[in-house]
Amino acid sequence: MLDLIWLIPVLPLAGAGINLILGRKLGDPRAGWVATLATASSFLVTVLAYFEMLGLPAEERSHVVKMFSWIRVGSLQVDLAVLADPLSIVMALFVTGISTLIHLYAIGYMHGDAKFSKFFLYLNLFVFSMLMLVLGENLLVTFLGWEGVGACSYFLISFWQTRNSAAVAGKKAFVTNRIGDFGVMAAMFLAFNSLGTLSYHAINESAHSGELAAVTATAIGLLLFVGACGKSAQLPLYLWLPDAMEGPTPVSALIHAATMVTSGVFLMTRMNPVLHASYDWVPTVIAVVGAATALYAATIAVAQNDIKKVLAYSTVSQLGYMFLAVGSGAYVAAIFHMVTHAFFKALLFLGSGSVIHGMHHEQDMRRMGALRKVMPVTAFTFIIGWLAIAGVPPFAGFWSKDEILLYVYANNRGLYVVGLITGLLTAFYMTRQVIMVFYGKAKWNDHSAEHGSHGDLTPHESSWVMLTPLVVLSGLSIVGGAMQLPFGKDFNFLERWLAPVVEESEAHIHETWAYQNKYLLLAVAIVVAIVGIAASIVVYAKSWVKPIEPKVLEQAWYYDNAASRLIAGPGAKTFNLIAWIDATIVDGIVNGVGKLIRNIATSLRRVQSGFVRAYALLISLGAVVILAWFFLRGALL
Repeated sequence: MLDLIWLIPVLPLAGAGINLILGRKLGDPRAGWVATLATASSFLVTVLAYFEMLGLPAEERSHVVKMFSWIRVGSLQVDLAVLADPLSIVMALFVTGISTLIHLYAIGYMHGDAKFSKFFLYLNLFVFSMLMLVLGENLLVTFLGWEGVGACSYFLISFWQTRNSAAVAGKKAFVTNRIGDFGVMAAMFLAFNSLGTLSYHAINESAHSGELAAVTATAIGLLLFVGACGKSAQLPLYLWLPDAMEGPTPVSALIHAATMVTSGVFLMTRMNPVLHASYDWVPTVIAVVGAATALYAATIAVAQNDIKKVLAYSTVSQLGYMFLAVGSGAYVAAIFHMVTHAFFKALLFLGSGSVIHGMHHEQDMRRMGALRKVMPVTAFTFIIGWLAIAGVPPFAGFWSKDEILLYVYANNRGLYVVGLITGLLTAFYMTRQVIMVFYGKAKWNDHSAEHGSHGDLTPHESSWVMLTPLVVLSGLSIVGGAMQLPFGKDFNFLERWLAPVVEESEAHIHETWAYQNKYLLLAVAIVVAIVGIAASIVVYAKSWVKPIEPKVLEQAWYYDNAASRLIAGPGAKTFNLIAWIDATIVDGIVNGVGKLIRNIATSLRRVQSGFVRAYALLISLGAVVILAWFFLRGALL
């Protein structure tokens, strides 16, 4: 199967092609089933490739398949090749697996939409792009997928483009990601200029051997981190992700849970030897940005009332945790949390979509309450996702988040405290969401009365097509942590699996990790989660304490507003000035030269009258002038 790994991205591309040609004829729901089958087939191929690779010795778990020669320009030789190794297979497994569930869910969620087949066309293209990103053998193939997911995210976020907010959100995502993409392109240029290659293997080997200078490794690492901040929504480029909630809920789950937003973490892990070869302060910068993003987004989430925006800011916060792990050198922990986060965050997003669907497209949590009575399956599965993200054992999120905190504790105690506070806030705001949506008074009764003229607004449970992915994801959110448990080498399966990719770069952290404090830190993490849950119950369930939700947190510390004002005010004036300079001065010079030449040519063209007698006269005059010249010249001499 390893020779057929090219099928992993090609199958979703084929599904997109079928829907492009036959989508309208297939219609609802057959177009959705075609797209789902294409993604499920890709998942099956990935599973078979995984089991084949599992049977190989660790040192042989790397297989490159060259699809064709892509670019041959001078010394730049780039193949369109895919790489199967432990990291890419892990990424492909959860990307295809979660995407299949989201496709299945979307068949029910998008039922009746006028652009049903087009939606699944975009979904398949997105999965194809994401798989090219994670399976690319070199930076340029990865960048092909990197740009592909950016374009598809624009199409999907602004899918309902008749809503101005959706159109604006799509443009914001596109533009913000372009800023990050500059960093990736500059890193590619620098890597090629320094090493003459874009192949991951060659670049990482140069970093391991010391051939890559520390200053060059630092520049490449930081430039890639700029790109990662854009794709993975880190400060200051996180702006696009909360607004991306304007897309249909399956899009929110696909982009924010399992795929696009994890691209930056994947790229940092793929290039871990380069980060290890850079100056010591580079990982510290990454860890600080990750910790700051995690805490910042968590403070905002505690005051949001839109059910999807709570989860959006939660995603930003959890991505911050992953970068905190990367900056601490704990690449396995970062990938571990990426996988478990895909399970429980996809579950939460799809659960929120089920609530929105059952609530007749209402997203304000203040209009919900007591939904567990009318939506029992959605409520049960959502609660499992809540316990996982809140860090309650034995759910998956506890093990992955705790492993990050263990390594951060050994690396930087100050950042460890930030991580604990973030964990406390996560448990608090997620408990708040569960209470407001599924417990308390049924406020949708009041909402139904307010809008009685529009028909019955009583919530209802979703169809089996939407509930099946919730049940599967809830199971994964319970048992997913078993892949990496802190009870010794026999339980560290993920660490052993990823060792060929990250072992040399992680060697130093195993020497400094305080193993004797492991169980104490586990206990601290549990206490923090319990305190966060209890505090939220006291405030929102028991109402013993009045909620404190400052306007500044509801407005995301006014950062988004400030950025919008800057772009709309001085930014717009600057852009207009640049446009005026370009149109008036630059284009003016170019157009002026063209007009001058045209005028001269127009004047000279009059000489070419087309009359023979005129040409004879000119020849005669020319002959007279020449004779006069020779006569005068002879007389002067």
